[in-house]
Amino acid sequence: MSSNNECRLYLITPPVLPENFADLLAAALDAGDVAAVQLRLKDVPDAVLQKTIEKFRPIVQSRDVAFLINDRPDLAVKLGCDGAHVGQTDMKAPAARKILKDLTLGVTCHGSRHLAMQAGEDGADYVAFGAFYPTTTKAPPEMADIETLRWWAQVMEVPCVVIGGITAENCAPLVQAGADFLAVVGAVWSHPSGPAAGVKQMLQAIASANPA
Repeated sequence: MSSNNECRLYLITPPVLPENFADLLAAALDAGDVAAVQLRLKDVPDAVLQKTIEKFRPIVQSRDVAFLINDRPDLAVKLGCDGAHVGQTDMKAPAARKILKDLTLGVTCHGSRHLAMQAGEDGADYVAFGAFYPTTTKAPPEMADIETLRWWAQVMEVPCVVIGGITAENCAPLVQAGADFLAVVGAVWSHPSGPAAGVKQMLQAIASANPA
């Protein structure tokens, strides 16, 4: 998962997957360009997580979209995923890098330049900054500063994902500051007209914000 200097969309699954999520996921991915889908399920047994991965991975990968797992590099390798994303309280990045080998590794860095630089040294393929806006998905330990994003984009080669309360209405400053990927949850899955409309609206907003 790399950036070509054009900001792209990165979907994170909702905290609770609805019964018809397979259909919603397919519709979202068919609505326009999506770089990656991260399956983020907390506190579920391994058997449930494995079954969920096996159900949704083909839907994502068949559309040439990267399928990443939150927290579990071991399952990412075992079940044919494209990579894994680890937080600061999950497995340490060097250990995750060792397990994933050449698969994609993303690392949460909150608003910290130090953590982001450390993640880059540890072999992260992308760093994630956030939250930039208030979010109901999870409580961030701190808010991220757009200046940090701008600095990273200008100085560092490692792509960055931005996350936290991002919508079509508020994403322009993040795109213009140099974000490589916008990670969204509610803006797509809770869109009043459905996930496909959410993807289209986000892509239009990204296109409008992209520097000419």
